[in-house]
Amino acid sequence: MTDKASERLLSGRAWDDFCEQVRLAGHMVDRFGDTANELDRAEWYRFVTRLMRNGFERFMENCEPERPRLRDAPWRQGINFQSPDQDHLLAEFVDGSHDYRITGNRGTLPYFVMAAWSARQPADLAERDWAQRGTQALAEFDPAMLRTTGFLQSDAIRFDAEGNFEVIASREKPADGKDWLPITPDCVGILVRAVYHRREQTRAPVMRIERLDGAAPRPVRSDEVSAGLAKSAQMVLGYAELVRSWWQDNLGARPNRIRFSRAVYLSNGGVPDRHHGFGTWERASDEALVLSFVPTPCDYWIFQLCNIWQENLDNYEDGDGYVQKYTAACEPDGSVRIVVAEEDPGTGGNWIRPFGHVHGGMSLRLIKTAGEPPAVTLHRLPLARLREQGLAALDGVEPIISGEVED
Repeated sequence: MTDKASERLLSGRAWDDFCEQVRLAGHMVDRFGDTANELDRAEWYRFVTRLMRNGFERFMENCEPERPRLRDAPWRQGINFQSPDQDHLLAEFVDGSHDYRITGNRGTLPYFVMAAWSARQPADLAERDWAQRGTQALAEFDPAMLRTTGFLQSDAIRFDAEGNFEVIASREKPADGKDWLPITPDCVGILVRAVYHRREQTRAPVMRIERLDGAAPRPVRSDEVSAGLAKSAQMVLGYAELVRSWWQDNLGARPNRIRFSRAVYLSNGGVPDRHHGFGTWERASDEALVLSFVPTPCDYWIFQLCNIWQENLDNYEDGDGYVQKYTAACEPDGSVRIVVAEEDPGTGGNWIRPFGHVHGGMSLRLIKTAGEPPAVTLHRLPLARLREQGLAALDGVEPIISGEVED
């Protein structure tokens, strides 16, 4: 316990600082000017509330040092093109000073990967006010900029005949040869990405985490609440700045293109078992986008349409807004054609309704690939022409070819 951190909470300064940081994050949408339309702005403010909920869930409720838990990400919290076919089980740590045991049963889940994270955060974060520095403070303290320091794929885990397993998460490799997820002294948590092929046909896994030293739970301390408020607010600001910079400083400058960048993906807690391409899309309300690609041989792939804040569209809940390997309609040559339009033009393939959006982010993720990611061809044209002429209408449109690998 630190006296300064406790005093900061008990005096109300930690709360005031949290409120000011959230206020700053909310007003970041103003930097988009006319780029953000009414729907974008409505979703922005909802996005900020979701980030607040996520911060509270992770850093106020799920960061008790003596009581670690693996909890799924909050409902409808679709940060950074989050796949609807993945569950994200999170355990939050103050640091990497303890060792853990993860046990459970995989159910009938085809694949999962465990990852250990670190993030930029100073040891005295609970003692300081952050709002006055705005986004400049993210260079020192950014819970949204996660770095994967170690990972373990389910392919490398030993399961018994019933699917039970045990993994040790620790700084030193277990002497008894048990399966091991290495963590570092600055580890701030573990994420398990559970990948479903067909969720409705899969028995979900069950996983638990416990400290190896058997520490008993205890009441919360005031300095811990001060730290939780600081982390929650700084995470809101960090993700708000992340989506702003991705759009305004990068993706927005090259619409209707996808680029695969390992560095960009890994910079936000990614794991190197996949190719993940990011891009932006735009079309008028009376236009259509037609994309096609030949998926690289892989265990799983998914194409997602998102809003400009990198959130899943609201129609994901209805099974719309994305296409994945095990439900996609493929062409005879193995290619996949996707039409983005408010109405189905009747050309076959896979139709995605943008749900009232005229622009946003898009993502193509391929997991456990055998080769490089595919090229992506895109045509933009009037929806009426596509409906009248069918796929022949594409012949008169200059295609956009993307899918390049940046690093």
